Amino acid sequence: MSSPSSLLKIWTKCQSLPKGNWLFSKAVCFKAPYFGSIKPLITNLTAGHCSAIVQNRRAIHNHIGTIHAIAQCNVAELCAGLMVDATVPAKTHRWIPKGMTVNYLAKIDTDMRAVAQIDVPSEWLEKQDLLVPVKVYNSRDELVFTADITMYVTAKKR
Repeated sequence: MSSPSSLLKIWTKCQSLPKGNWLFSKAVCFKAPYFGSIKPLITNLTAGHCSAIVQNRRAIHNHIGTIHAIAQCNVAELCAGLMVDATVPAKTHRWIPKGMTVNYLAKIDTDMRAVAQIDVPSEWLEKQDLLVPVKVYNSRDELVFTADITMYVTAKKR
């Protein structure tokens, strides 16, 4: 694998600070403000893996008092995007979300934990669709939501 991405370097630096995960999460939401609507806490970030927690609160509820479907999509896209950014070699490639297929398996009435994980490719192609599965669990560790997010990865022009 190539050298760690700048995002992973920032994550690692934050880990040595008090409330480093919180600080990193705030920085991510400053850079991409829409994610701030769910107030995520990034709990782990490595090449091929990202996890985050979102607290159950009224601001992200739907009309029946459970976590809104789009809040679930939001945390899935956040984890997938951070993981891909930490994984794709930034010197040679770039990426952008291309599509998302979701499955709502149960209502979420607790905090939620999202996990995006892939096997890191041994070689990055000129152009490829990278499928990123994301799983979301409730506080009882029950799978309540899944997303398959397609990221379009292309080589940078030299």
